[in-house]
Amino acid sequence: MPAERLSVVVTRRLPEVVETRMRELFDVELNEADVKMDRAALAAAMQRADVLVPCITDQIDAGLLAQAGEKLKLIANYGAGVDHIDVASARQRGILVSNTPGVMTEDTADMAMALILAVIRKIPEGLAEMQRGDWRGWAPMAHLGGRLGGRRLGILGMGRIGQAVARRARAFGLQIHYNNRRRLRPEIEEELEATWWESLDQMVSRMDIVSVNCPHTPSTFHLLNARRLKLMKPSAVIVNTSRGEVIDENALTRMLRAGEIAGAGLDVFEHGHEINPRLRELTNVVLLPHMGSATVEGRVEMGEKVLINIKTFADGHRPPDQVVPSMV
Repeated sequence: MPAERLSVVVTRRLPEVVETRMRELFDVELNEADVKMDRAALAAAMQRADVLVPCITDQIDAGLLAQAGEKLKLIANYGAGVDHIDVASARQRGILVSNTPGVMTEDTADMAMALILAVIRKIPEGLAEMQRGDWRGWAPMAHLGGRLGGRRLGILGMGRIGQAVARRARAFGLQIHYNNRRRLRPEIEEELEATWWESLDQMVSRMDIVSVNCPHTPSTFHLLNARRLKLMKPSAVIVNTSRGEVIDENALTRMLRAGEIAGAGLDVFEHGHEINPRLRELTNVVLLPHMGSATVEGRVEMGEKVLINIKTFADGHRPPDQVVPSMV
């Protein structure tokens, strides 16, 4: 007798090749409409599934986990970040959590550099002028941005993505500085030509560009608060491709409006897709809809990791990308 196939509920549409493989391996329920599940729909899915495949838009807290059925044994997250999942509560209920680390490193680093270039070289302003049909030809003093080479880049969070940003930034002639919970090994510092700052306050006060590349945890919430943002030079810019909660968005907005920070490039926001409307009014800000990992290759690789985690679990083994509470 063949083993009974796991029942899997996927909360959003995934690449076709991933969904096809899901159908082959599991008794899968796909979200054909690609409409975000509300809390009631998530609770119902968790009651009928062996495995839930959520993404960052699904908030799975202790209250929701309390409604999970006895069947649910694995939450195979489609994405690396798991701050939207109460991993400790899941563990207490005997539910494993897995994620997809390492997949989006290069894509997110590309986007960080794109935002740095866009803000400093004023690319959106030029694009908007061309789209309006207002360009009247080249002028010596039009659209003056800044030169990247020689500027100081301070990277907040020097994990895989932070290091990938550093490698790209070196090619543009930027000086690499970083703040991290732990100092990198000497050989990595040497390779990246990176200077470690034990004090985040001292680092941000001396940088021309600050790139946020750390995860959102209780210790990093508003790590860049109003006091710390005020330490930045008025000529400095900040980019964030990590988690919006790391920056006090209201304080950042006030300072950008007052000219106390020169510009910002944001791919993530403190309150998800509910963006401070005052940010959208600013010409010195580049706003993107969480596109950092949005490549075809990255999305397929994420799906492949989800498949491996579920299949390994189905075979009676620990998912290779299992997340434990001490990791978050």
